[in-house]
Amino acid sequence: MLRNVKSRLEKKKNKGLYNPTAKEVSIIDIPEMNYLMIDGKGDPNTSKEYQEAIEALFSASFKIKFISAKEASQDYVVMPLEGLWWVENMENFNILDKSNRKWTAMIRQPDFITKNMMEKAIEEVEKKKNLPALSRIRFESLHEGLSAQIMHLGPYSEEEPTIKRLHGFIEANGYEFDGIMPGEKHHEIYLSDVRRTKPEKLKTIIR
Repeated sequence: MLRNVKSRLEKKKNKGLYNPTAKEVSIIDIPEMNYLMIDGKGDPNTSKEYQEAIEALFSASFKIKFISAKEASQDYVVMPLEGLWWVENMENFNILDKSNRKWTAMIRQPDFITKNMMEKAIEEVEKKKNLPALSRIRFESLHEGLSAQIMHLGPYSEEEPTIKRLHGFIEANGYEFDGIMPGEKHHEIYLSDVRRTKPEKLKTIIR
């Protein structure tokens, strides 16, 4: 029963963070949350480094889930992939030009997951898989605080109008970017499996 209750509570807490509408921008106060993170740079469409990071993050996350369910009787659904994207000068950020991108690929972890559990999971994954990016994973908290977000429906290449709409809402309603990491970084949350979803059906939260 404890496992089921924990799972339901986690899902309920996530509901407001991961289901914005595409019809309008919403303002939400994001609490401090823990993530597995890997940093890198380059175009995610062509970068081997990015693909290796995603494989390592999901392998570690599913192993952590297994350890949590087996040893602590706390099961849950692995959260979606997220990404922070930026360039040296964000005034030059171009949604279409990804060649000079810097990024942090990350997957959120439930509050009861610890760094020790992550380290144990990585050790177990390393015994079975040769994943170069495993050693680059870090366990880190992120507190975004008051944020604006909206759902983008469709290909990643067509996000620009949605982003402009989001920024326009922020300015029109008297808000401003805080200028503190990750306040000036482009944050995306990928709710769809790009391998199985048609481009026009992709769901991406832009926060």
